[in-house]
Amino acid sequence: MKKIFYILTVIIFAASCAEIRNEDPYKEGLNILSINAVFPDGFENTPKDGIEAVIEDMNTGSRYSQTSDTEGKVAFSLPNGLYRINMSGKSEEGIFNGAADKVVLSGADMALDLNLLYSKAGSIIIKEIYCGGCKKLPEEGNYQGDQYFILHNNHYEVQYLDSLCFGTLSPNNATGANPWVSKDAATGETIFPDFLPIIQAVWQFPGDGDDFPLQPGEDAVVCLRGAIDHSAQYPLSVNLNRPGYFVCYNITYFWNTAYHPAPGDQISNDRIIDVVIKTGQANAYTMSISSPTLVVWKPEGMSMHEFVNDINNITPVPGSSVDDVVKVPFEWVYDAVEVFDARSANNSKRLPPELDAGYIMQTDIYLGRSLMRHVDETASTASGYEILADTNNSLNDFYETEKQSLHE
Repeated sequence: MKKIFYILTVIIFAASCAEIRNEDPYKEGLNILSINAVFPDGFENTPKDGIEAVIEDMNTGSRYSQTSDTEGKVAFSLPNGLYRINMSGKSEEGIFNGAADKVVLSGADMALDLNLLYSKAGSIIIKEIYCGGCKKLPEEGNYQGDQYFILHNNHYEVQYLDSLCFGTLSPNNATGANPWVSKDAATGETIFPDFLPIIQAVWQFPGDGDDFPLQPGEDAVVCLRGAIDHSAQYPLSVNLNRPGYFVCYNITYFWNTAYHPAPGDQISNDRIIDVVIKTGQANAYTMSISSPTLVVWKPEGMSMHEFVNDINNITPVPGSSVDDVVKVPFEWVYDAVEVFDARSANNSKRLPPELDAGYIMQTDIYLGRSLMRHVDETASTASGYEILADTNNSLNDFYETEKQSLHE
């Protein structure tokens, strides 16, 4: 997701996750919703068939799926209601995504032109997000001190983690009020800011440019909290005290040792990830346990320290007197993943569709479940190393697992 060429602003609404269906949901009172995929300028001759269209009913959470014909068109028979639309396709030229929300069907057929955006697959991408915690069994209670995520080199060349940055988006939860978006009075579309509001802190990998290579198909584990063996006390958790793992650790900014204990004996000092800037008030760094948005980027043309030292690149959270955000440019982003909370019907998008056109649902918390990217089996076989699905659409790229990939 390194380079973004076209930007599309869409409307996002909340819905719950349900099984994808292909048949008409009702037998009576149906309207025809016709959707025409509109490709960006310069890509008019791109094959238009085979684009997957998914429609989600806001009220029931049901999803209906079709693929486009040779003209880029699909048609659904649907009852009156409020719908989210998502279209995603991939060709030799690149990735094409489009989304629209709060599409109202009310007593009549509707024809809709859906603009697609163009992007390229990323090099270093997010492979797994484990944020939801687990049970303390055999003890009573819940545990959330073991959050981690995994990065993956999805490129055929060696990539370097040096100076790579990451953080999470404001608001922390998909169900929270989003002060960064507004509505276009004329079209009703959601207007996103032209930057990513990174909340609480910016973390950055160490290295001078070639200290931390990531080979094609190789992973890097990042411990957001304690790089210790959590499973020694809580068997449903994971052992994060392993050679080669990275850990977020800065006792000056995040001094709560319940969440940031000293790294284990298998973690080398050169793999401690440090804070570039802290913009919030918490004494422990936390990724939302239910619905985070994780962003990975690398600054261009300047260091991250130089960027945050410019007061124009820091701004307060609207309505808050204590929290600021860092305004990260879209073009710096390597990868970004949006998570929704399946327990709520009030999720709303924080990432614009040029960075993630969809979302991955987390069904519940404290169950040891994790969010994992699909493997592209065909590409992996051809390349000889693991290639992961990357359509810049988490609705297609990710799935929820029953347990963490690091669980033994």
